Amino acid sequence: QRRLILGQNGPNQQLTATSLAVGKLFALMFPIVMLVLNASSIAVLWFGADRVDSGAIEVGTLTAFLTYLMQILMSVMMATFMLVMIPRAAVSADRIGEVLATTPSVVFPPAPSGAVTPAMTGPMGGGSSVPRGRVELEDVTFAYSGADDPVLHEVTFTAEPGETTAIIGATGSGKTTLLNLIPRLFDVTSGVVRISGVDIRQLDADSLWSQLALVPQRSFLFSGTVASNLRFANEAASEADLWEALEVAQAADFVREMPGGLDASVTQGGTNVSGGQRQRLAIARALVRKPAVYLFDDSFSALDTATDAKLRAALKPFTRDAAVIVVAQRVSSITDAEKIVVLDDGAVVGIGRHDELLETCETYAEIVASQLSAEASA
Repeated sequence: QRRLILGQNGPNQQLTATSLAVGKLFALMFPIVMLVLNASSIAVLWFGADRVDSGAIEVGTLTAFLTYLMQILMSVMMATFMLVMIPRAAVSADRIGEVLATTPSVVFPPAPSGAVTPAMTGPMGGGSSVPRGRVELEDVTFAYSGADDPVLHEVTFTAEPGETTAIIGATGSGKTTLLNLIPRLFDVTSGVVRISGVDIRQLDADSLWSQLALVPQRSFLFSGTVASNLRFANEAASEADLWEALEVAQAADFVREMPGGLDASVTQGGTNVSGGQRQRLAIARALVRKPAVYLFDDSFSALDTATDAKLRAALKPFTRDAAVIVVAQRVSSITDAEKIVVLDDGAVVGIGRHDELLETCETYAEIVASQLSAEASA
């Protein structure tokens, strides 16, 4: 059965055989070394006791000899382990070197030609200006390196400041990939992504990321305190700013109950809080930044329906001057969005409001039908 799964002579089978051989070597080596170590100690004491009894040597001499023997045998044991570990370390070092020597696929320009002003920016065709925070995707196609087919096909839509733009689709339709193109975690294969009227490939990292706040699918917190985690987004944020963000994110209540409040300890990865609490703290961290564009990658999935509704209601006035782009799996969390972009196999199959898409987009209607009752969808 194992051969059927891994293949008769494939690389997986070779790796399995090598790993088993190394595991057996480790399993045998430690008991053998300990056996030699203890047997040597017993032999020294057995033969040395007679010599001490006859007065040929002193007890101190026997003890010193036993100590020297232990040091030598321990050194031999460490050398034995080193012989096994050095090849592993060499392979790991080669892999790390390959990663460090890899040329990044996303290269920011040394002399950015684009610039973003606090209010209005970006000459477009005809010299008109566009509001800060508008996100435009024009004929965006993206394929991972070495892939046969693109993940996204000629995606075009605009997310306006003051509006919520939701992206929904089946698993594997390219929602997260599409969102990751906006902060330029990947470069588009073809097409253009603009923020505030400027092609993001013309912006340096600081100019681009200063306009964005991204909450990923898997929220991550750093070791420290609640306040230090929130201030990762804005070091100059006041305590009032932190509490405001926590109130909007529906996290203020449980933070007040934590020992120390804002000074409560947070472990690496946020393992001392629940998944929903960790997600709300990550959302609050994004709100502290107060950027021009908010990117939420299925960030409300760990919240119950009531908390989700409260958070979305509080989020609306807080982000009234910013563009909000939400990747969602749950239809109930995006029914009030001003614009819903429906993806199917990497292509846009519908754009509009909830009510419009129910009538015009078969894919969206199927998603709604699978999640909501007829009364809820109505």
